[in-house]
Order: sequence, then structure tokens, then C-alpha cells
Amino acid sequence: MFERPSLIREEVYSHLRDAIVGGSFAPGERLGEVELTARLGVSRTPIREAIQRLAQDGLLENLPGRGARIRVVSAAEAKDAYVVRETLDGLAAELAAAQHTRSEAETLAQALEALESAPASDEREQTRLDLAFHRAVAQAAHNAALLDLSRDLEQRVALIKHQTRISNAHPQTAEQHRAILEAVLARDPDAARTAARLHVRTFAALVLQNLESL
Repeated sequence: MFERPSLIREEVYSHLRDAIVGGSFAPGERLGEVELTARLGVSRTPIREAIQRLAQDGLLENLPGRGARIRVVSAAEAKDAYVVRETLDGLAAELAAAQHTRSEAETLAQALEALESAPASDEREQTRLDLAFHRAVAQAAHNAALLDLSRDLEQRVALIKHQTRISNAHPQTAEQHRAILEAVLARDPDAARTAARLHVRTFAALVLQNLESL
């Protein structure tokens, strides 16, 4: 018999996932069931189930006898993530250049304007808006499989960004965002793919330099 999902269970999971991706918890910070139960006003069962799901998502890691904590990403894991992101973002930009609608063009321009207007010192807001811009490119690609993969990878990238605290307002990467947008709006798939891949490689180099120095 089909079991109707618990709305509370889903709400707790979504709330914690959004908080982690949004940088509300520090890398390595422990998440105690008792504390979360008190904070969210729910029983321990949905908390425990949410933690298990978030561990499966790669956002948390369970420590035997010590509970769960926010994943701390290694340099090797970050490198793997950005290798995949380079390919996905390049394809997303290429498809978006060929298939975006007029409405999506406006959304992309607004997303980049918001990112460029955000204070460079506000790393969490910079990260949120950077992810939103790249998500808008993926949505404009009109490819459901690519969008699903991009959403999953976005969570890993968010962890890396919050851990390294590298600003998306870095002059070089800011210029590259603009190059991606201009190529997409010009309906130039080759230029869009090249710009997107260069951007990911540039940011990956900054991230890896940071992680390898720790």
C-alpha cells in the first residue's frame, strides 16, 4: 500500500538542507538531535530521518558515537566536483544559448545584476546569488536530466564555497560571469560553452589553492 509522506518529515529535511546549503552552519559544525528538536519544535524522529537523508546527500557525515556534522570537503573531493561542474556548466551554457526564451533572458540578466550588486564582503549572499545565476543558466538549457544533475552538484559546490569563503566578487570571475551572460544572450553556443568552462576552471583553481594550503 502506498504510504503518504509526512509533511513534517519533508519540511524538516527541506529546512535543514536549505540551511546547510545557505551557510547557516559552519563547516565541521555538529548537529545535535536534541538541540535541533528544541530549535524546530518537532520530535526527534523527523530530525533523525532528515539527518540520515542529508548524510546520503553528502551534506552531513555521521560520526560513530558523536552524532552528525557538516561535511568538511577535502581538496581531492573539491577537484572531482569541479571537474564535473566544468562539463555540466559548459553544456548548460551551450544549450541555454541556443534555447533560452525572452523571459529567461530577462531572468538571467536580473540574476547577474543582483550578484554584481551584492556587497563583496557578504560571502553568504554572494554564494547564494552565484548559485542562483548558474541555476538560471541550467534552467534555460531546457534539459531535465542536466538540471537534475546540476541541482545535486550545486549542494556540493555550496559546501565548498562556504568552507573556503572565496568571494564570487573576485574581479576575474566577475568578468567571466558577464562573458557567460553575453554569449548566452547573443545565442552563441560555442562562446557560451567556452566562457562557462573557463569560469569554472578559474574558480576551481582558487578553491584548490585555498584547500591545499590548509
